[in-house]
Amino acid sequence: MFENIIRRMPRPQDAATLTTQQLHDTFAVTRLFMPGELRGLFTDLDRLVVGGVMPRKLSGLKLPNHKETGRAFFLERRELGAINIGGPGAVHADGRTFSLDRLDCVYLPMGTKTVMFESKNAKNPARFYFLSCPAHAAHPAATMKPKDASPMRLGSQAAANQRTIYKYIHTGGIQSCQLGMGLTALEEGNVWNSFPPHTHWRRTEIYFYFDLGDNVLTHFLGEPQQTRHLFLHNEDAVLSPNWSIHCGCGTGHYKFIWGMAGENQTFDDMDGVKPLDLR
Repeated sequence: MFENIIRRMPRPQDAATLTTQQLHDTFAVTRLFMPGELRGLFTDLDRLVVGGVMPRKLSGLKLPNHKETGRAFFLERRELGAINIGGPGAVHADGRTFSLDRLDCVYLPMGTKTVMFESKNAKNPARFYFLSCPAHAAHPAATMKPKDASPMRLGSQAAANQRTIYKYIHTGGIQSCQLGMGLTALEEGNVWNSFPPHTHWRRTEIYFYFDLGDNVLTHFLGEPQQTRHLFLHNEDAVLSPNWSIHCGCGTGHYKFIWGMAGENQTFDDMDGVKPLDLR
């Protein structure tokens, strides 16, 4: 089900005054995956919706509409991207079936009327993490595997940030109207992501951390001169307004899915922050 309350972001000067619990309640998104449920949250970050689907039965779970879309069906004026982080599954969309193994991605365009999420093995259910944003143009539905997602190795062991970035939905991959989506996997023995940090006023972003196991992750947010932090656990997501940095450090290696919407889809359009300028 979708939460009935839209998660709204504070002004940066107000975020600097929040308590630890208020920061968590504002920026963290937890419990996205529950057996046999579809769970989602509307945000005011470019009207992004973040959600998780864990079909327990082979009959699947249907993507419902919500009054906040203001339309006859959920994707009438929206697009959606989903990445499977669980067992083998499938997404059925308007009579077409898209099979997704672990870490495969599917894109569904504006105008898709019916969407069903399915697990192929009830004992090892699929777990679909999805993002959806408004759209004004339709692009072809498509799937992509990690090996085809322009894998790019970055970082170094000395800086503890050796990682591989997979770009699924972007200008050089699966075409979309506004949505950008991909995955970053850190190598064993590496813990830092997105550092040095950056902001990008033209796009907002959501991070979803997974494959943490029992490790914890410290996610840093806020304006560069008014930083705050959150301790996150496995399969927690965090909302990032365009004025906020978004980087993190774990007690072990992990993966995270990044997703954006906004005025452009240029991956490297960002305003870097020098580490010595952080406060």
